[in-house]
Amino acid sequence: MSVASAAADFLLDEGLAQLGLPLDRASRQRLLRYLALMQRWNRVYNLTAIRDPDRMVSHHILDSLSIVPYLSGPTLVDVGTGAGLPGIPIAVARQDWTVTLLDSSHKKGAFLRQAVLELALSNVELVTSRAEDWRPAKGFDTAVSRAFSDLASFVQAARHMVVPGGMLAAMKGSYPDEEIAQLPGDIRVEAVVAVRVPLLSGARHLVLLRAPEARQ
Repeated sequence: MSVASAAADFLLDEGLAQLGLPLDRASRQRLLRYLALMQRWNRVYNLTAIRDPDRMVSHHILDSLSIVPYLSGPTLVDVGTGAGLPGIPIAVARQDWTVTLLDSSHKKGAFLRQAVLELALSNVELVTSRAEDWRPAKGFDTAVSRAFSDLASFVQAARHMVVPGGMLAAMKGSYPDEEIAQLPGDIRVEAVVAVRVPLLSGARHLVLLRAPEARQ
């Protein structure tokens, strides 16, 4: 193991301990292999602006895992997943869930296929499509986004993907007052959670929205 990966291993263990999210050794190794795969593909595909492996642990892996306690399963779709964030870390942490990674980029889709193969993620499915155009056969319990768009655009693009009364979860930095004010009237704001991400400074919030229940 290189010095960089040894440091990443230590930071990951430290971060998981702070999150109170125990993962077995096989799951932790999966996350580190995912990190290494992102670094390797990043040289050609520009998956993420963050290049330093230590910062990737905090800004990508731990940031994604910090929202796990607030999500509902067992089916989840990651809308505009990009390099697989937060979907892949969630799938590693919750192997009893089925996680669908949705992105319109074929280049990122190629990376995601390789990641799913190399990490043996049997609970992950891939879809290459624009969110607005994709119509899943069944609704998901939760649709999550990390950097997809503003809240109203996210709701417009993803609300048809969740079951009646399903959850729409959006990861944000600062408290999004203005974005919340622009939400459709039939979408209920269930909570805005101030999330603490280990080893990462700056505000992080998770906006939990509830889709309307089915009409009686």
